[in-house]
Amino acid sequence: MAVPLLSKMIVKKRVKKFKRPQSDRKISVKPSWRRPKGIDSRGKYCVQIAHNVSTRKSKEIAERTAQLNVVATNKLARLKSLCA
Repeated sequence: MAVPLLSKMIVKKRVKKFKRPQSDRKISVKPSWRRPKGIDSRGKYCVQIAHNVSTRKSKEIAERTAQLNVVATNKLARLKSLCA
């Protein structure tokens, strides 16, 4: 029977489990993952603009995030490519 010479090793992208926010501080909150639904939770403070949003809309979103005092992780993504 034919046996392959090399077996491919499976590499996992994330080995660590996702923990529920504040599960380490409160006994009543179990560590099993739940999506944060509140507007003020720590997991919901930043925004990421999708890659398929136009430059004009991206600029409007960046201005609106500044008004709402919310951090956009890639607010200059489309704007940088225009300047270059």
